[in-house]
This record gives sequence, structure tokens and C-alpha cells, in this order.
Amino acid sequence: MIAFGPVPSRRLGKSLGVNNIPRKVCTYDCVYCQIGKTELLSVDRRNFFKVDRIIKEVSKRAKSSKFDYITFVPDGEPTLDINLEEEIKALKDLGKIAVITNASLLWIEEVREALYQADWVSVKIDAATKETWKKIDRPHPSLSFDRVIEGIRKFSEGFNGISVSETMLVSNYNDSEDELEEIASLLKDLNLSKAYISTPTRPPAYDVKPASDDALDRAYMLISSRGIDVEILSRPEVGFFDIGDDPKKGILSITAVHPMRETDLVRALKEKGYDFSVVEKLLSEKRLEVLEYGGVKFYRKR
Repeated sequence: MIAFGPVPSRRLGKSLGVNNIPRKVCTYDCVYCQIGKTELLSVDRRNFFKVDRIIKEVSKRAKSSKFDYITFVPDGEPTLDINLEEEIKALKDLGKIAVITNASLLWIEEVREALYQADWVSVKIDAATKETWKKIDRPHPSLSFDRVIEGIRKFSEGFNGISVSETMLVSNYNDSEDELEEIASLLKDLNLSKAYISTPTRPPAYDVKPASDDALDRAYMLISSRGIDVEILSRPEVGFFDIGDDPKKGILSITAVHPMRETDLVRALKEKGYDFSVVEKLLSEKRLEVLEYGGVKFYRKR
């Protein structure tokens, strides 16, 4: 399913998701990715799904849902979709549009033009040095750190909507005081509405650990001292995950992008009048997998 949810978002309220990229086609292979390891590392923008199909599926879902944003948040990098601008323009009549991007292709003018059509855009800034960027985000070898940062700068200067950054802090990767100082300085030079700091709260692609509370607090103090509006995202979302009228499809479409805690999954099933046997069936069919992280059970599409 291309359209999924709505799902609760810590930044956007109720988010109606758009999965416009096939599984794990991405420009990065981030060590902390909640969806798993990148299966196709690529920087080639191309057609993935027919534009008509995306518009039709999102429109249908929007008619039966209440949401705050229609959010392009696929299980890959959304700007790899060469039709992104056309899709955003076509869906704007349905509501406000958000895009969550790793910002790796913003140095391309066509990508910036596509995102200028959105109302809210989140860009990833996990590092302020090339060495840390390569270590944590594991980019496609053709990408240049300096060019990526310049692309973010150009986009932030030309965007009329709300632009925010997200920095994912990972223990022993980018949580040292020196690195945090440089990230704070970099953020100060960008024309962003807000900076979000987070740390992995779901099972990561690689064996990494979340940053400590002390590191999160240090990052908050360093960034806010530069006069930047900053917020720490360290708690689970609060709200209802809408799995729709077909529980199997709904669960798989959400967990392909957004691994679900067992408590959220039980509640979502109960809201629609189903029991946990739906999940047990998906597990037996090997279409769903269960993982544990921080003592919590999560369910993710295989």
C-alpha cells in the first residue's frame, strides 16, 4: 500500500503516510535506520510508481481519514522519485504536505524545486564533518558532504514553508562534545525554523546504541545557546495507528516504514474489532518479524 495510516507523529500530529519508494532504495545506509539495512544504495532519480496510482491511493485514503499532514515518508529516500514535484502539486488540494528527507540530493536544483511545493520539510543533519557523516550515514560513494550541506543551505534560503532539521544521536558515533559543538555551529548558519534532536527508539539496522541522556541534554544546550529553537524527541509517539479496514494490509504498510510497538499494535487491532491472531498469522507467513529493543517488542514487515 502506497498510502498508510494515519499514524501519530511527534512533530506533525496525525500523519497520513505516502510510501513512494520501493523498500530500502536509498542514498544512505544509516547505521540507526529503523527499517533495516539499505538493499539498493542509489543516487539515480527515476520512476518507481505511476503518478496516477499514488494520487488515487492517497486520495482514497484521505477521504476516509482525519489527518494534519500528508507526509512523504517512504522506506527509502523520497527525493529519488523523479515525479515527486508532480505528486506534491496534485495532492496539495487534499491538505498540507510534509516531506521527510535525508537531504542528500538537495544540491540538485530539480529536487529543491520539488520540495519548494511542500508546506513542511525535515532535513537530516547527523554530522558536521565528512568523517562522521560517512561513519553514521554511510552514503553512496558518489555523494559529497560539502555539496550536501550546500544543498541544504540553498534549500533553506529559498523555501517559504516550515523547514526543520533532525539530528539522530548515536552512542560513540556523533555524540562527542566536539562533534556536537560543530553540529550546533552548522545549524546556526542554516535558515531553519526548528532543530530536533533524537536517538534510536526502535531496533536499528546495525548494532548501535542510543546516545545517553547526558549527550541529549548537552546537544540541547549547545544548539539552544546559538539562539536556535530546539526540541528533544526521545519519547514514543502518543496516539492511534489507523490500520484501515484490511488489517493485514494496514499492518504491513505501516510496519514497512514505521515498526510498531506491541502495545500500539494491540490497540490498533482492538479499535477495528480484531484480535492478535491477525499478527500471529502474518508471523507464521513470515511477512512480519518481531524484534526487541530496549526491553520492548517491535513488529516490522519482513
